[in-house]
Amino acid sequence: QVQLAESGGGLVQAGDSLRLSCAASGRNFNDYTVGWFRRAPGKGREFVARIRWSGGGTYYADSVKGRFTISRDNDKNTVYLQMNSLKPEDTAVYYCAAATRYYSDYVLPYQYAYWGQGTQVTVSS
Repeated sequence: QVQLAESGGGLVQAGDSLRLSCAASGRNFNDYTVGWFRRAPGKGREFVARIRWSGGGTYYADSVKGRFTISRDNDKNTVYLQMNSLKPEDTAVYYCAAATRYYSDYVLPYQYAYWGQGTQVTVSS
């Protein structure tokens, strides 16, 4: 069992930066691929970024590529999402999730077994 807790959300202006954290507890977290998803009002859950257990193998949605960076510190059981040049369309609840099985891409919600409760990010224009 893995428990995930996101933090770092808030209200910022367009162009600002935020860093989200995903703190994990439980067994074998460092063996799992971790992803970030987001849900904007009235929309479905959207893939944002993911990182493999080793810290390599990062992959981003086109909408955030070049602005967001995902990283992990396995010593701290924490995954980060650095978000720069934020836009109003980045406004959403952001979730981290851990995948326990192997997939080739890890971009779909069903591929993740454990989810956090989410943290709100609001970007004003």
